[in-house]
Parts: sequence; structure tokens; C-alpha cells
Amino acid sequence: MAPHVPADPTVLHPMPGQPRVVLLKPLVTSPLIDVGEFSYYDDPADPTAFETRNVLYHYGPERLVIGKYCALGTGVRFIMNGANHRMDGPSTFPFPIMGGSWTDHMDLIAGLPGRGDTVVGNDVWLGYGTTVMPGVRIGHGAVVATGSVVVDDVPDYAIVGGNPARTIRYRYPEEDIARLLAVAWWDWPAEHITRHLRTIMAGSVDELEAAAP
Repeated sequence: MAPHVPADPTVLHPMPGQPRVVLLKPLVTSPLIDVGEFSYYDDPADPTAFETRNVLYHYGPERLVIGKYCALGTGVRFIMNGANHRMDGPSTFPFPIMGGSWTDHMDLIAGLPGRGDTVVGNDVWLGYGTTVMPGVRIGHGAVVATGSVVVDDVPDYAIVGGNPARTIRYRYPEEDIARLLAVAWWDWPAEHITRHLRTIMAGSVDELEAAAP
């Protein structure tokens, strides 16, 4: 029997002849971004500019965490907390960042409240043009429809869409979602995933449980 050979998670462009697809883990250099193996971004322009073109206003300390085996469509953008402006006074304009003696008032924007890290679970599909707002947590196995603006947390295995994104339906019944989270196939060794790829992609929950190492 032929050996089960996993794909290489360290290759920047996993699809031969398709430079528009990049694996994010070998691409990302920012200590504020953590990406799991095999999560990818697809962009016909320049997918290697992901950190600057798709993760916006990211000055920290909040982190962007993306799990394993996530699919990010063209134009997916993460708005980080650095985009926040004061709204408790007459003007929302960030005067101190413009220079001059206005910088004496940097305290007025330095201490803006944050919503914490932005977290994308494992096996998440973010459709074309999705915008994810600061501090959102997207659950494992979730699907976000094209053009959605995600302003609130997304449950595990939910399909959401719209602006603001709302739950359309769940991919599985509640009891099956609990079973899927318990089996957590994305944490299996790569060789075991390779051996049971057809079950992971097209099998039932029963079959997936039976395939667990």
C-alpha cells in the first residue's frame, strides 16, 4: 500500500502554478498574528501582502489568532482595535496623531477601550470580501458568507451572512456539533488526517468518530 504523505505546511505557495494562494503560517512575521498550519489566503493581486493589506490598524497589544485549516477568500479583512476613535466627546477626529502640539494630548486616544484579541477557530471558511471587526471570536467549523461584516461572535459550525452578519443556520444539529468539537480532527497528526481525508471531507459524524486516533 502506498504511504500516506501529508502536504507540506511550510510551503508558501501550495498550489503549483497558482501564486494567488499562500499558506499564512510561513508568510506571517508579525508577533501579533498567530496562524495555524494549512490556513490559506487567496488573492489574484498580491496575497503575500496579507499582513499590511488585510490586517488593518494593528498596533497592538490585541492579537489576531487564526486556527488551522481555515480558508480565507479574496479581500477578507480584519479591522483591529487601532481603528477605534473616541465617541464620548463632540468630535471623533484623532487630533493627536496629526503632529504639532496636538501630540501633547496623545493620552486622549492612547487609552481607548479594546475588545481583546480577534480569534478565528479551526476549519473556518471566510467568504470573499468578509470584514471581521475587532475582538470578534469565530467558532470552529463556521462559514461566513461573501461580503459579510462580522460584528459579533459566531457560534461553532454556524453559517452567517449579512451586514451585520446574522446566523442563517447551523451546519449540524446541536448534538452533532458537540461530537465534532470533541473529536477535533484538526488536532490529529498530519499522517492520520492524510489516512482519513475522505472521511474528514465527506464522511458522517459517526464515521469521523470511528476514524479518531
